[in-house]
Amino acid sequence: MGILIGTEALGHEWPGKRVLRNQSIGIYEGDRIGIVGRNGDGKSTLLSLLAKAYEPDEGSITWRGGIAVGVLGQGDALDDADTLGHAIVGERPVYEWAADSRTRDIIDELVGDLDWDGLVGNLSGGQRRRADLARLLVGNWDVLMLDEPTNHLDLHAIRWLAHHLRNRWPSGTGALLVITHDRWFLDEVCLRMWEVHDGEVEPFEGGYSAYVQQRVERERVAAVIEERRQNMLRKELNWLAHGAKARTSKPRFRVEAAMALVENDPPLRNPVELHRMAVSRLGKQVVELRNVSVWYQDQDVGIGDHVLEDISWILGPGDRVGILGANGAGKSTLLRVLSGAQRPQRGWVKIGKTVRFGWLDQRLELLMEHEDWRVRDLLGRYKRYYVVEGKTQSPEQLAERLGFEHNELMSYVRDLSGGQRRRIALLCVLMEEPNVLILDEPGNDLDTDMLAVVEDLLDTWPGTLVMVSHDRSLLERVTDDQYSLIRGELLHCPGGVDEYLDRLDQARTAHNTKTERAKPSKTAPQAGSLTNSKRRELKKRLDSVARRMDKQSLVPNRLREEMQAVDPTDYEALIAKQAQIEEAESLLEDLEMEWLELSEQLGE
Repeated sequence: MGILIGTEALGHEWPGKRVLRNQSIGIYEGDRIGIVGRNGDGKSTLLSLLAKAYEPDEGSITWRGGIAVGVLGQGDALDDADTLGHAIVGERPVYEWAADSRTRDIIDELVGDLDWDGLVGNLSGGQRRRADLARLLVGNWDVLMLDEPTNHLDLHAIRWLAHHLRNRWPSGTGALLVITHDRWFLDEVCLRMWEVHDGEVEPFEGGYSAYVQQRVERERVAAVIEERRQNMLRKELNWLAHGAKARTSKPRFRVEAAMALVENDPPLRNPVELHRMAVSRLGKQVVELRNVSVWYQDQDVGIGDHVLEDISWILGPGDRVGILGANGAGKSTLLRVLSGAQRPQRGWVKIGKTVRFGWLDQRLELLMEHEDWRVRDLLGRYKRYYVVEGKTQSPEQLAERLGFEHNELMSYVRDLSGGQRRRIALLCVLMEEPNVLILDEPGNDLDTDMLAVVEDLLDTWPGTLVMVSHDRSLLERVTDDQYSLIRGELLHCPGGVDEYLDRLDQARTAHNTKTERAKPSKTAPQAGSLTNSKRRELKKRLDSVARRMDKQSLVPNRLREEMQAVDPTDYEALIAKQAQIEEAESLLEDLEMEWLELSEQLGE
């Protein structure tokens, strides 16, 4: 295999920390490399150096002549004044990129729900991220370098991206380097792993699971070697300790050997496990949802769009539940309703009297009021001592067990990294001693080592747990049951993430089939005279009506099933249920007619 990129004695240092030291590594054709390591150990620095984003302090980086290298950084260089379409395909004519099936697939999956003619400046952070990823993937590259490409992607898009990268190049060609905390993604895509730690880049063969096995074996061998060294150290120190007179008469080389053993004593890694903490007493009833519906009003077109549709669900003591769903499916809304933070428009929520919620939201709002506090002062808001596994621990000691070094406790909250903020926020939630823990994307910004720590912590937490996460490894390992939100309905998925993705594919296929059947003929009037703003408004209304139509199409069948359960002698109930069915079918017909009219106006 030919080498694409090589380094010689590469070294780099940031103020106060050397992240790389004398590293000579190579990237070859056919490489699929995952880069892992603790936050701050130099993963992104290594990727930026290899991409020639800046010059190293020491050593050199060499690219093979003529190669094209594509980079997805943690930020983007998209122009706010540019349109989405131009930002992705540039000046390429439509007939050219539209004729490429790979480009069409990338655009449909990543930005198919966005306005192609809309401005980049109007996109949210997650939408910009998807647009930047699409811009990169439609290009032709010999080497792709991706820094956290799964951020802001839902489970379906993550699975699609893994498949795309596995099949992007023929075997033995191209090269991929990817930094991600998504362990499932690493296993699906990567053939080799690089661990960045202590200024070194340590290679491992295989994906993430193989890397973990090899690392455990290396640490076991290192532990055996260390045990032998400690035995020799004790022997040497014991020999040296036979009185002052004896020490002065010892051969010099024996004293130097003992001192060398002490000098080479490796620093201890942070003890980053935090096990069972106390929780408040939890009664038999936790939360019950009955016929809950939530909808939001579209301010532009005045159409209500259901997010949660007639959900009935009982959350019991000790349940450990994962919530699955695409971006915008209503997962965070469900969590707010579940905790009583948001009232549904229809239905009711009953929360047990002994329930004490602990909430970790995506934005970490509990830290926002304390940005100018030091971490130590923040921890001082809580009890002075907690009992963990029979031992008394202070909040500072608990923070150190979650990876914070002693000197970091004097840092201001505003200066913490994303991973540090999430860890300290999780600790603050746990120190409230809740009995129902609600976690919205708890794995964001955490490296793979810290994810394993949080996973271990949550696995031993004794209360009720509800989690939303796009990290399928964390979700499937920590929760016992998974439920999916698809078009407003909450569905149990005994088969986990795979069953959810299969259901999502089926729902999309059914929607596309229905859409094709409902489309007007080619003789429909064209919409060339529409202004861009009018077109966007009609497109928004069309999408909203399509979503409502999909949800409404399920209602008549559900009502018929309910009708079968009605007592056949209860004629009034049967008549009432039949009236509901007719009303539901009438509403569905109205939506279909509205969809057709909007389609004709758009010329679709």
